[in-house]
Amino acid sequence: MTIDTLISNHNLSVSAATVVKPFDSDNFKESVMDTYARFPIALERGAGCRVWDSTGKEYLDLVAGIATCTLGHAHPAMVETVTRQIQTLHHVSNLFYIPVQGQLAQWLVQHSCAEKVFLCNSGAEANEAAIKLARKYAHTVQNIEHPVMLTANASFHGRTLATITATGQPKYQKNFAPLVPGFHYVPYNEIQAIEAAISELDEGDRAVSAILLEPLQGEGGVRPGEVAYFQAIRRICDETGILLILDEVQAGMGRTGKLWGYENLGIEPDIFTSAKGLGGGIPIGAMMCKQHCDVFAPGDHASTFGGNPFACAVALTVCQTIERENLLENVQARGEQLRTGLRALAAKYLALITDVRGWGLIHGMELAADSEITAADVVKAAIAEGLLLVPAGAKVLRFVPPLIVTETEVNLALQILEKAIAAVQA
Repeated sequence: MTIDTLISNHNLSVSAATVVKPFDSDNFKESVMDTYARFPIALERGAGCRVWDSTGKEYLDLVAGIATCTLGHAHPAMVETVTRQIQTLHHVSNLFYIPVQGQLAQWLVQHSCAEKVFLCNSGAEANEAAIKLARKYAHTVQNIEHPVMLTANASFHGRTLATITATGQPKYQKNFAPLVPGFHYVPYNEIQAIEAAISELDEGDRAVSAILLEPLQGEGGVRPGEVAYFQAIRRICDETGILLILDEVQAGMGRTGKLWGYENLGIEPDIFTSAKGLGGGIPIGAMMCKQHCDVFAPGDHASTFGGNPFACAVALTVCQTIERENLLENVQARGEQLRTGLRALAAKYLALITDVRGWGLIHGMELAADSEITAADVVKAAIAEGLLLVPAGAKVLRFVPPLIVTETEVNLALQILEKAIAAVQA
């Protein structure tokens, strides 16, 4: 597909002249902390599902800022909102009413099981807010002096001290001890482990107060939750008064073909979080809850930038565009197309690819554990061919394109992926 066709398909506009500037990685490294293992390309602009690097090379983007650029790059609706809002009012303070914050919160309430919304800046902040809300609920409603929150092995909930403690992956916690107390880890999709933990931890003034899970584990290898597992947890929570918290930071905002990941499981959480796709690439997060667990009072929690007019206006535009352009239907259709294509590759490369799994436009392709080929190897080969992918662990390739991805683009991605697989096997 040519750039002219891409622009026509998505009503995009880009500068007629592309300025190619040299990028100096050494200068970059002199000033920027070395906290990322970066692939050796510098991305400078984008349109739809395409991006271009500092040399002018074009890539098909199936990373989308890691499931963040819901509407792709330079979507006209976002461009118009960003331009209008920055010229009007971009930040004030939550000491005053912010009308567009109320409009966004109302949209989220009307399109979910939530009744109250707290707005912040990221997924980690949203999960931190959920943890704090659950702690206060434990002390003030459940009468638990030492509350424990259950989370899953291989989970990922953020990089703050509390959220890396909640994250059931020791590699993210290394060298950051002492961690926050009050967390206990259980295997994902194993209800007996949940039941055993609740029984084991109920002792004296200590008890399980909340369960925090992803409806689909993203960083943990793109592993969907099992319906029976989550429905059993919901029953346990209903019977015991334990809060069910779902981390929808990666799975929410239409990524799975439903607006929220929990809709795939036939349950409703007490609290859930969103970020990534909510702002389409503009930083914003949300912690949402049902009325019965809204125990925050003025002064309990806050965020200087959270819910500012700029971020809320863009997020509201993303929400309304998902509706107006029927993007959930596109996610379902393109997700089925992607899954079919990935499974065809798995059938062709039986010795290398052991599983394909996911929902909608979040899929994982797992490579054989005994193969010397890693997910990073395939990602590098794909980048060389003009396709951006990202790993989800050492052996899983993650596919999370913008929700606007077209049939032609999915087919092209599958063709490039096969070339990349052939290249690493050669």
